[in-house]
Parts: sequence; C-alpha cells; structure tokens
Amino acid sequence: MAGGGGKGGSEDLPDITLELTPTWIVAAVCTVIVIISLLFERLLHHLGKRLKNSRKKPLYEGLLKVKEELMLLGFISLLLNVFQGATQRICVKESLMRHLQPCEMPKELKDVSFKATAHFTGVLGGARRLLAGGAAKSDYCEKKNLVPILSVEAIHQLHIFIFVLAVSHVVLSAITVLLGIAQTRNWQHWENNIQTNDVTGPQMIKHVQEFQFIKDHFKGDGKRWRTFGWLRSFFKQFYGSVTQEDYTTMRLGFIMKHCSANPKFNFYKYMIRALEADFKKVVGISWYLWAMLIIFLLLNVEGWYVYIWISAVPFVMLLVVGTKMEHIITELAHEVAQKNTAIEGDLVVSPSDDLFWFHRPKLVLLLIHIVLFQNAFEIAFFFWLLVRTIHMGISSLAE
Repeated sequence: MAGGGGKGGSEDLPDITLELTPTWIVAAVCTVIVIISLLFERLLHHLGKRLKNSRKKPLYEGLLKVKEELMLLGFISLLLNVFQGATQRICVKESLMRHLQPCEMPKELKDVSFKATAHFTGVLGGARRLLAGGAAKSDYCEKKNLVPILSVEAIHQLHIFIFVLAVSHVVLSAITVLLGIAQTRNWQHWENNIQTNDVTGPQMIKHVQEFQFIKDHFKGDGKRWRTFGWLRSFFKQFYGSVTQEDYTTMRLGFIMKHCSANPKFNFYKYMIRALEADFKKVVGISWYLWAMLIIFLLLNVEGWYVYIWISAVPFVMLLVVGTKMEHIITELAHEVAQKNTAIEGDLVVSPSDDLFWFHRPKLVLLLIHIVLFQNAFEIAFFFWLLVRTIHMGISSLAE
C-alpha cells in the first residue's frame, strides 16, 4: 500500500532492471512503440506529399515546422531521460525546496523533513505514492544531508506536460488555419460573382455617401465619431466582420495599387495564399515563446494566482487585434470620405502600412503567434492537471 512502510512491502523490492525483464515484455513494448511511431511518421509523410502535389507550398513548409517542433520537444524529453540519474546527484539544501512551490504542501508533510519525504511522489499535488527504488537513488544526497534537485516522479510528470504541450500547440494551430479558411468561404462566392460580371458600361459619378461601404463605416467627423468608430469596430468583430461591400472595396483598392493592369486579378486566391504563408510563420515555437514558457513556470507560485491573470491576456490581446483590424477598414472609409465628395466609377481605397501599429503589419502577426502559443500552453496545463487529478483519484480508491 502506498506509504505503508511495512516490512516486506513493495518499497523493499529492488528496481527490476532491463536484464531481469522477460524478453517477451521488452519485445512487445518496443513493437507497440515502433508501430505507433511509424504510423504517425507515415501520416505526416502522406500529408506532406499531398500538400506538395496540390502546390500548397506554405502549408507544406508549415508542416515541416511542425515536424521540427515535435523533434525539438522529443529531444528535450530524451535529454530529461538521459540525465535523469544525473539530476538525482544534484543536491540542494532542504530549505530551498520550501520556497516558490506551485501548490500548498499537504498538512501531514509540512512538519516532516524533506529527506524523510524524498521518496514520496506527487508532493506538488498531495499524492503519497512511494516510488519503488527511490531510496537507493536518493542515498547520494541523503548522505550529505541534502535533497535531490528534481525527483524521478517530477521528471516523469514533466515528460507528460511536454507531450501534451506539443500536441495542444499543433492541434490548435491546425484548427486555427482551418477555421480561417472556413471563415473566408463567402469570399470565394463574392470573387466568382465579380469575375463573371464583366461591367464595361460608362462610369457614373456618384456622391461618396451613396456607397454602402461609406454608409457602414463613416458616420461623421469629430472626436465623438472617432470614439464611436472604435466602439463599432470592437463589437463588429463578433459578427460578420467582413461584408461583401468591404471585400469588394478592399479588393479594388489592392488591385489599383499593386496590379492595376489586371482588373481580373483573383483576390480570393491571393488571400488564401497569404493565410497559408502566415500559418507557416505562427505554427512554430520561437525563442521568445520559450522564454515566455520559462517565465510562466517560474511565476506559478502558490498564492500568487498568476495563471488566472495570464489566462485573460490572450483573450484581451485577441480582442485588441480584432478591434484594430476592423478599425483599419473604418479609417480607410474615413479617409475617402474626407478627401472626396463625389467619385466617378467605383470606390477606391488606399491600403497602407501606416494604418497599423508602428507602421508594422507584422506586429499583428506576432501578437497572433503569441496568442496561439499561450492558448496552447493553458490548454496543455488544464489537461495535465485533469490527468493528474484523475490519477490521484484512482490511486486513492486503490488504497
């Protein structure tokens, strides 16, 4: 029984090494692992081959980044395994282990020396399952009246968290790009209508206020209306953020600025290619995201409730980015309405990098990258805690 401590209990049994393990067990476990690994590798290979054949180069490069991310996380997990024994020989003072703990220590262990509880696992979560063979591995530090810097069970839990983080980030990134493509399905219908309706008639002069795009976005001058524009942009991101008039106007503005000689330019296909290229940039884990991960783990201290505040950050950032993107369209309408009273032909806007924060459109992409990773981290942390809670509940029932 866990924590029993009785003579003849499981804690008195030595570690069963590989040379004492039946060969059929070793072969069976290796077979299962190899089969799962080969199936996953073949799946990624066929997916990449399909993307290459369909000329989806940005998505294919995004898939390569996913492979790199999985390889990196797998290498980190491998290092943890290889140096597991070495960490048991890195000893620290017992007093250092009682600071900056993520969870409150169980009452029955508060007044007990860490050296006496060094063999117990799950101290962070309150579990009291004795690790077989743990006593022998911690003797090195105990002889020095110290404790290991990281227990074997803590390393095992870290393995699980790394795996869940990798899966969460990949799945969330894939879902995001799929939802982005689904959100633009109406754009293809609008593009097809524009391509089929070849209007070559005389250009009529229309008052600028007659255009639906101006009616929807321009409500007047002055500070009051600028404030209203921000409020409208905030709420509009929750429903039909891009209307047909918005798409038609933005398409014409893009064509007049970049390819005026080709009025039949397929703007929808260009936007899909841009979406795929952006996906390639946001799917990976950059160095600054690793730095954020270390900071999150460092600040996860009992009583600080940092994760509660951190969980609100991606939501706020997402609202800010959505509001800004909507307000850019409003600013384009405002610019046209201020410069012109009447326009011959169709309404033409002038997209510019100056409309973005610090004149850098890539800053928006950076914020989306951070939001995706932070959401993946929080989802991984939630599922990790869920698995730990279920495991401890099963252990308690078994006892």
